[in-house]
Amino acid sequence: MASETITAEAAGTWKLGDLSVNRIGFGAMRLTGSAAFHLGTPSDRKRSVTVLRRALELGVNHIDTAAFYFSSLRSANELINSALAPYPDDLVIVTKVGPHRDYTGEWGTSARPDQLRGQVEENLRQLGRDHLDVVNLRRMRQDSIAKHFGALAELREADLIRHLGISGVEPPHLAEAQAIAPVVCVQNQYGLHSPDAGADAMLRMCGEQGIAFVPFFAIAGEGGAQGSSGSEDDEIRAVARAHEATPAQVRLAWTLQQGPHVLAIPGTGNPDHLAANVAAGALRLTADELARLGAAYRQGG
Repeated sequence: MASETITAEAAGTWKLGDLSVNRIGFGAMRLTGSAAFHLGTPSDRKRSVTVLRRALELGVNHIDTAAFYFSSLRSANELINSALAPYPDDLVIVTKVGPHRDYTGEWGTSARPDQLRGQVEENLRQLGRDHLDVVNLRRMRQDSIAKHFGALAELREADLIRHLGISGVEPPHLAEAQAIAPVVCVQNQYGLHSPDAGADAMLRMCGEQGIAFVPFFAIAGEGGAQGSSGSEDDEIRAVARAHEATPAQVRLAWTLQQGPHVLAIPGTGNPDHLAANVAAGALRLTADELARLGAAYRQGG
């Protein structure tokens, strides 16, 4: 694929509430280092800024980030602010709250409902904004998200947040949140790496209700925050060869073709990988290829 000539518009669009975005976006987690959080070595600042600016040149208008995306030297939000402010009118920045890391980078106790305002304000400060376009509540193993989501709904009424989403949830949590305030997106782990009946059900439910489904780790798979292991299923490699594409592009294309409401937020700190990820939005797998990959998915990736 001629990655350098393909822009994010090739993937089509969807709406997060009243905000239209191209279905290929950008995840900021890997901007800060060779692996997410404190797991790798800090990134080169100039290169990270270049990646962000190049993303916009390639038509990306949906960036996913969080205040807890930082390494010992880099903060994803600060990089976004430095590279892109003043922000284009069509750029949608999605943040998430709930998890907490202390100043050393170690994970602490997740936020109580009364602490979410502080997390929202920290994202506002770091990004240099007076409101957040979309805020996802990341569920942290609690059975009910009503109190946490209710606290964010109050911040939405106070105009600190425009739209709300939820992350790491199951179908009952979506219904619970919707009884409190509109939900514009659900962000769960999903991809070709491993079958997940719960994630499949959530994807279908979102499609039926017109809610964006936003998978994370669609490329990294079980590698998660550490990144992809580089090993690939033979079926994925075969499809990639047929399209002169990479396995990562096939994974992204398969994910996008699970429904018009499915978005992708692949992250990278490499300008070449960025262009390849964006180009995956133009890759159209055949019905036979989708069937073969789907069979491999159901068998465990």
